[in-house]
Amino acid sequence: MTHPVRVGVGVGAGVLTAAGDLLFLLVAAGAGAGSALLPPARRRIGTLITRYATTLVRLERRRLAGLLGADELPPIRTAGWRHVAYLAARLLPGALGALAYLLLAIGAVLTWILLSATVRGELSVAEFLLQVVIGTVLLMLNVQAIASVGALDVRIARWLLDRGARAALEDRVRELASTRAGVIAAVDAERQRIERDLHDGLQQRLVALGMLLGRARRGRDAERTYALVTQAHEDVQRALEELREVAWRVYPSALEESDLGQVLGMVAQRSAVPVRIRCDLPVRPDRQVETVLYFVACEALTNAAKHAAATLVTIDIEAAEGTVRMLVRDDGTGGADPSGRGLSGLARRVAALDGRLRVESPTGGPTTVLAELPCG
Repeated sequence: MTHPVRVGVGVGAGVLTAAGDLLFLLVAAGAGAGSALLPPARRRIGTLITRYATTLVRLERRRLAGLLGADELPPIRTAGWRHVAYLAARLLPGALGALAYLLLAIGAVLTWILLSATVRGELSVAEFLLQVVIGTVLLMLNVQAIASVGALDVRIARWLLDRGARAALEDRVRELASTRAGVIAAVDAERQRIERDLHDGLQQRLVALGMLLGRARRGRDAERTYALVTQAHEDVQRALEELREVAWRVYPSALEESDLGQVLGMVAQRSAVPVRIRCDLPVRPDRQVETVLYFVACEALTNAAKHAAATLVTIDIEAAEGTVRMLVRDDGTGGADPSGRGLSGLARRVAALDGRLRVESPTGGPTTVLAELPCG
């Protein structure tokens, strides 16, 4: 059971935070009304409102857990309009708490007046004792009112925040089901792509190599045979390069021995477009995170070389607030389609790890690909 003094401090702190919540709600209401006149800014303003509301809810949760004993409240993970509704509902216990403390202050003033009158001899002993009894009863009622306000505060938090946690869990289950289907589709698309690479590239080269070696075996001229064997050797080298490329598209085995920055450096050496890489990660992320970031970078490099006519690609990788951020930017002509097979497949890969992928590619460029993945 929470100590009465802590409850009193918690309710008093709740009065102050309710004043801050009221100020925030007034500003948010004004911003929301203003966004109706500026439709392009509506989404941005809505995002800012929910973000700051979530910050205030986190502060309220700490107060409830530390002073009012509400330790079972779920942690706040994502922003949402339910948090704005909670801040509005919190105004009721805030107002009741302010009223209770105002009555307590009035009682303290009356107590001082009573004591002063008794010292001056203006009250008899019987009158003084009667006032003490009445004051004690009123004080007990006031203390009980403060405790009731604290209980109401906790009940509102449990009703709105717990319910929000269950709704978030249900949304998470639906998201995982959708992401799972998307990942399966992305894997199937990648298999089809590998099959095309093997059939149209490596298989055709091996067929040509077999025909070349057959001509060399049937040849009578030593110089002609030597030339054919030399050409066959060159074709074998190119076939090995293509096979290595296909294998890297399946899984970058170099990540087993080298970190992401070093592996992307190897990719940059084979790239037709100059690549500048900055990798600032104090701790190496999980293998799954590195693998997804590798595929995102490779797809962005391929698009920049084949479709954007880029002359430079920059890759910046850094850690920020429990996430790994990778920004790939090229100076090409732009026009990349985020809903295309390659980029949409990458978006599903990123979403499978609770990350997000954002592609901006206006006509005329530049193209930026931002991938953010959680990293413990």
